[in-house]
Amino acid sequence: MRVWRHLERLGRRFRNPVLTLGNFDGVHRGHQAIVRRTVELARELDGTALALTFEPHPVEVLMPAHAPQRLMDLHTRVACLVELGLEHVIVQRFTRDFAEIEPEPFVRQWLVENLGVRGIVVGHRVRFGHFRRGDAKLLQRLGAECGLAVEIIGKIEVGGRLVSSSAVRSAIHEGKLDVAEQMLGRPHTFAARVIRGHDRGKQLGFPTANLDISRLVLPPDGVYVVEACFDGTWRPAVANIGNNPTFGDRERSLEVHLLDFAGNLYGRRMWVRFRRFLRREIRFPSVDLLIAQIKQDIAQARAILSRTS
Repeated sequence: MRVWRHLERLGRRFRNPVLTLGNFDGVHRGHQAIVRRTVELARELDGTALALTFEPHPVEVLMPAHAPQRLMDLHTRVACLVELGLEHVIVQRFTRDFAEIEPEPFVRQWLVENLGVRGIVVGHRVRFGHFRRGDAKLLQRLGAECGLAVEIIGKIEVGGRLVSSSAVRSAIHEGKLDVAEQMLGRPHTFAARVIRGHDRGKQLGFPTANLDISRLVLPPDGVYVVEACFDGTWRPAVANIGNNPTFGDRERSLEVHLLDFAGNLYGRRMWVRFRRFLRREIRFPSVDLLIAQIKQDIAQARAILSRTS
């Protein structure tokens, strides 16, 4: 597998490319169905399965005030796509100039002539090109004219709910981690950089990794059972989301305490996957009571993870 940049410079380096395109935020069950069919069609055409995704999210460029929080960072997105069997992922930098490309020239010139695409697989709600004029119907017409195999994947529902990135975001915002997990097909997972905090956890006897959560979707404030990974091994952990009311902080933070681990993680990239909500974040009248509660949280987390492992 390889990650490529600059779609316009790639040329015809792939054998019979079969492409899917989209933001793929969360790589939920709907995305998974699209990617799996892309891989299958590539095999049928003796070709190469590719995904074209965009960074940053188009709305962050065109309407930054309305940009959605992300379900996952780019690294996690690419990793999830590759796990589904894609051979290559193209990460195209999204700019205002790129947004002005009309959908038909994009397909004819960028995908067919430049890349040599033989097949395209997309979801039924696909939109692309200037003013989002490109859709499934346009792709089907161009497929017939250009000799492309075009397949449109219909809606995917889980428990009577239409699966979409916005639906997953809503579930996480509302603290419905079980609903989000059903739509994602796995626990809510993302990666973030470990940054400097106040070092209070270390002073209390429970060192924590403070994560850069800018632009990421998080569940409501509280204490959660999680698993964390920074070296290829998933470790049991407890996470706190909130503003640490016992100490009067104002900024929202995510702190992760890895059980039975000691080490310096500053600057490392850490993956976190949420398993269970434990309790709301509250203000304790004393530090001793906070420490006692943290010990209870850790004991509960151990018990929960021992049952789910």
